[in-house]
Amino acid sequence: MAKLNQIIAVEKGIKSKSHQDLTSAQHGLQKPALLAGISRTYQPKDEEGEQLPPESTLVQVKAEDVLRDTAVTLTRLFDVTATKDWANCEARADITVDGRVLVTGAPVSYLLFLEKQLADINAFVRRLPVLDAAESWAQDPSTDSWKTEPVRTLRTKKVPRNHVKAEATEKHPAQVEVYYEDVPVGYWTTVKFSGALPARRVNELLARVEKVQQAVKFAREEANGIDVTDQRVGDAIFGYLFSQ
Repeated sequence: MAKLNQIIAVEKGIKSKSHQDLTSAQHGLQKPALLAGISRTYQPKDEEGEQLPPESTLVQVKAEDVLRDTAVTLTRLFDVTATKDWANCEARADITVDGRVLVTGAPVSYLLFLEKQLADINAFVRRLPVLDAAESWAQDPSTDSWKTEPVRTLRTKKVPRNHVKAEATEKHPAQVEVYYEDVPVGYWTTVKFSGALPARRVNELLARVEKVQQAVKFAREEANGIDVTDQRVGDAIFGYLFSQ
């Protein structure tokens, strides 16, 4: 008796071959010359007339034969797909992480859905903002975010000063050069806040997602390992569709 995973493995190839065979059959039916045949014999008007050999062209494609071959090809596809879908109704498995059952008796279709969703969640977690590692952060309950320790910095202001290069004389005014001096005027106290996450938290979340992803894959493999009962639906369908 075959396993569900074996049926899944061969279904793609059967589907591809069925498509190729059906396409080839359609192309053959669209060529009138292949469907046509002829037989001609020649008889002169009298015994002295020219004798010509008979001519004949055989029919190369018969529509009934194409129908019969198509039914055989598609019957295999219909049967394999039915076997898979019937088995999928019964194929179930638990999703277990660290000995804890998260989901009981999940069907294969839902496990496939979860695999795709968890891949998206994995990518989402990897893009979460992380706190700047160059800063020291602490939780601040009043803002429900993270903050740094206060940092005090000096504020200065440029104040113009005069530098006398040459004193005034009776003939010349004083030569004065203006320059600016940074003079302390106050202090800034800065506290940074952030709504990002510590790297540790992001890594923990990612580890959990990957554990569930692995558990879902194991569950799918377990569910796909059930024995299947071959379904025979193609003969009934094509026995009606193409019967004479």
